[in-house]
Amino acid sequence: MMTRRYIVDKQVGFMLRKAHQRHTTIFTERVRSKIRPSQFAVIAKLAEVGPMSQNELGRLTAIDTATVKGVVDRLIAKGLLAQVSTGDSRRRITDLTPEGWRFYEEMVPVAKQITSETLEPLTLEERATFVRLLKKLG
Repeated sequence: MMTRRYIVDKQVGFMLRKAHQRHTTIFTERVRSKIRPSQFAVIAKLAEVGPMSQNELGRLTAIDTATVKGVVDRLIAKGLLAQVSTGDSRRRITDLTPEGWRFYEEMVPVAKQITSETLEPLTLEERATFVRLLKKLG
């Protein structure tokens, strides 16, 4: 007995990956290697919420612990973040430096444009629905 064919192009994961690739391509074209999407997510979350531990930063940006450490280390090397000791060697607080704040302010209009371009093929109503459904899935 022949089973039904599995068409990859019609699968949710495949379509999400293509949408993510579209967004990443637009991000890369607009930012021109200044920063990666995960690095901007960390900077934006710190600007939104304030200083926090790497563990909390990873949870709030949906970046796993090992990866967020590398992201933070690279942003520290760029002078955009700093870590402050809390007296507990296991817990360090991460925050934006003055340069990090300047970079964030410079990037916000660019990030908004990237979002707009990513959603460009959709009508305004479709955009609202798409974002609502993504929130529900996440």
